[in-house]
Amino acid sequence: GSLERRRCLYLRTGRACCQVVEVLLAALILVCSSVSCGSAGGYTGLPALGGIYYYQYGGAYSGFSGAEGERAQQLDQRFYLLKLPIARAAMAVAGCLLVFPCVLILVGVLRVPWHFPAWLLIECTLYIVIAVGTVPALYYFLHSLLSVYNSSVCKEREQLYQSKGYQGFWCSLHGAEIAAGLLGCLAAMAYLLSAGLAVRDYRTGHEQKQKPLQL
Repeated sequence: GSLERRRCLYLRTGRACCQVVEVLLAALILVCSSVSCGSAGGYTGLPALGGIYYYQYGGAYSGFSGAEGERAQQLDQRFYLLKLPIARAAMAVAGCLLVFPCVLILVGVLRVPWHFPAWLLIECTLYIVIAVGTVPALYYFLHSLLSVYNSSVCKEREQLYQSKGYQGFWCSLHGAEIAAGLLGCLAAMAYLLSAGLAVRDYRTGHEQKQKPLQL
């Protein structure tokens, strides 16, 4: 009916488009954070993946002796445990950022802002708080990762793998972690844009409701 058409119209507004972008950005951050965590270790994890990883990193790791293999496994596990809390925190934040715009889309479809215009001001405030909070969150994420990569565990692990000619175990940010940081910056800008659109829609709705009174 006409009510359903009015509800669907919200999905074509600027706020809804921004919220859909926010959902996609949060989903990508979640994926990148999970990649950053990785498996329990390169030495023990990569052969289990099979395929290109198995052959790229030397099949059964015949280059390692028994003692070196055990040391590599220990370093992998310690390195994994160092990164695990950071990755879990990032995934938790990304999950919340994924749910938040979904809830706002549902609120918009149900036309809550039309019946309760002050909701748009609440929405604007929430967006600004999240956008501002994203900055220290990104700093903590990248600073914590760099601390792990500068640790003695990572350095020893890197040297051990390089001594056998294995690549890809460098103590530096990899692509998924850099992508998570960039996506976080884009998300913060999207939140600020959504905050501005919420204020604009509040003013527009307020003016429309005042017109009958002026007549």
